[in-house]
Amino acid sequence: MKTDSTHMDRRSFLRVTALTGGGLLLGFSLGPRPGADAAETVGGMFTPNAFIRITADGRITLLAKNPECGQGVKTSLPMILAEELGVDISVVSIEQAGVDENVFGRQFAGGSRSTPDNFDVLRRAGAAARIMLVQAAAETWGVPVNECEAGAGTVIHGASKRSLRYGELAGKAAKLSPPDEKSIPLKATADFKLLGTRVGGVDNPAIVTGRPLFGIDQNLPGMVYAVFERCPVPGGKVKSSNLDRIKTLPSVLDAFVLEGGDDPTGLMPGVAIVAVSTWAAMSARRQLQVTWDDGDMAAHSTTAYDERAAELGGKPGREMRKDGDVDGAFAAAKAVVKSAYSYPFLSHATLEPQNCTAHVRGDSVEIWAPTQTPGGGQDLVAKTLKIPKEKITVHMTRIGGGFGRRLMNDYMVEAAAIAHRVKAPVKVTWTREDDMRHDFYRPAGWHFIEGAVDAQGRIAGWKNHFVTLGNKEAVEPVRSAALSTDELPARFLANYRLEQSLIPTVVPTGFLRAPGSNAIAFVMQSFIDELAHAGGRDPLAIRLELLGEDRTIPPAATGRGPAYDVARMKGVVRRVAASANWGKKFEKGRGQGIAFHFSHSGYVAEVAEVSVAKDGTLVVHDVWCCADVGPIINRSGAEAQVEGSIIDGLSATWRQEITIDRGRTVQGNFNDYPLLRIADIPRVHVDFIESANPPTGLGEPALPPVAPAVCNAIFAACGKRLRSLPVSKTDLRWS
Repeated sequence: MKTDSTHMDRRSFLRVTALTGGGLLLGFSLGPRPGADAAETVGGMFTPNAFIRITADGRITLLAKNPECGQGVKTSLPMILAEELGVDISVVSIEQAGVDENVFGRQFAGGSRSTPDNFDVLRRAGAAARIMLVQAAAETWGVPVNECEAGAGTVIHGASKRSLRYGELAGKAAKLSPPDEKSIPLKATADFKLLGTRVGGVDNPAIVTGRPLFGIDQNLPGMVYAVFERCPVPGGKVKSSNLDRIKTLPSVLDAFVLEGGDDPTGLMPGVAIVAVSTWAAMSARRQLQVTWDDGDMAAHSTTAYDERAAELGGKPGREMRKDGDVDGAFAAAKAVVKSAYSYPFLSHATLEPQNCTAHVRGDSVEIWAPTQTPGGGQDLVAKTLKIPKEKITVHMTRIGGGFGRRLMNDYMVEAAAIAHRVKAPVKVTWTREDDMRHDFYRPAGWHFIEGAVDAQGRIAGWKNHFVTLGNKEAVEPVRSAALSTDELPARFLANYRLEQSLIPTVVPTGFLRAPGSNAIAFVMQSFIDELAHAGGRDPLAIRLELLGEDRTIPPAATGRGPAYDVARMKGVVRRVAASANWGKKFEKGRGQGIAFHFSHSGYVAEVAEVSVAKDGTLVVHDVWCCADVGPIINRSGAEAQVEGSIIDGLSATWRQEITIDRGRTVQGNFNDYPLLRIADIPRVHVDFIESANPPTGLGEPALPPVAPAVCNAIFAACGKRLRSLPVSKTDLRWS
């Protein structure tokens, strides 16, 4: 039974098993595991994975269930367990769980969902184990349970000063019936000793000493190495190649064509080269000559998309939402502002290029992959190779950057298909150029916006004609290219109209960190700034006015997305403004910009301070960020997520774009798709408003406000309004 993790708390029940030697294994079971008996043990351990393992000699192991791609969940999720279990995180072992969604529910990294989906579930798991250990101690001493207290891995009887370590109690606890999960008492937030503190990442020592952790580090006995040449035009097929020549090259073991299909998320057509080393395979690839059938994509280019967008933007689009009397608001306006905004395709540019190791033995497959969706990878390999899913084992390795790219498992199915042909363990490694030119890009978009300002400088009306990328039939937006009809300022203005037009594309698109929001915030928060200046208003004041009175705005009728708590957003806006000393005066050439955005259930506001020299040299000096994402789990990890989001967003804002010419991606490496250098990193000031609301994820919400905050600050500094990205394409010189 495949179970959605968001429903895990309602369906799950605790399973407790005694380990050989008197230990305790506790976890959730979500249904019968195919072919396994509920009491089955292997080597003294129950076969389904579990969250908590306590051995008689006192060793405590906590399992991290979700993929670790730098967002810190391998540390923060076990911290939740440790808090309720009552153990010091420094004395436990933390292991990456195996992939088994029958036991753990969905195991994935995406949408900033790891914390909100697992917070309550893991708290109950830790608390249940603590309750059972306390009960075991009380029975051992023959005293009432309420006279015993657990903490620091020990149960203490206060009256007699007796104590027992968890390891001493594990065997007896394992024989007890677990408590009813609905009645498990949880700690009050005020009693937290671990959550909210700073804990270093569990993998930090291994990372800084270069120990193998990542997918690209895998090394198996008898392993061979492969590269895969795809058509530079998405969907292109192999017409002919010099495979006979490649097979004669030194160290090459084999070379062959994989037919593949036309879905870029699966196995695509291409040529595989297998060799005794990655270097040998890549060297042979330089001599590979392939004639491709490019298909229809060869006619596509970003220049053509820009021209078509301008054409569509001058015509009416399909009406997606209309509130109030928009035309009347514009007719009565004191000022009307018209602007055209655009943003480019972006690559994920993960530092660890895509890779996967696979070994096919008969009708079974074993895979080592840096994947954000291991279950999805199992499904894809099973479907492609026609092997039952239960015959496919996936080991989650640490991921050297995901950002949404590894939600797709195309590289996994490549490795499995090559291993199926080779019959040996195979590591497939992409080059940087492979990675950048065969990505699932953040889609480009174009907004033709008009705003009406009344006599008091208030925003009275808003019209947005959104031109976006659609599927071949231009029926619906492609992946990550849609705009919610509820997106601010919708629901916050009485007079609002949204229209949409689609440009057909076959460019593969996907989810990049804070998908949708990473582009939409730039447009909306920049145009709000334009209207503030047009109405002679302070950009901070007009934002607070737009948000209006404190209230909770429910989700749309479709039920998509969470409710919008206006008070929480106003709270972070006011606090970040105070932190940045908003309103201070600058000489021309220096200024501040402010922006906020609500994404992935997180409320975030940011202020950027920049200087622009007369010759156009831009320096981003400081970025202040205030976030309300409920209680903080690991303060060190939370701060790192905000800092990383701001640096990531600033890289994209300042210098990055992907362009398409004749269906081919032009950029191929960091020389033409630059990452931000250390010298350009601003001072980042991180602040949290911790509320009693349920915790939300933090891997994404701090990224969207970066672009508009910086671009609004550039306008404040030198009067140049940025309406297209990246910033580097605009001449910022002033006199």
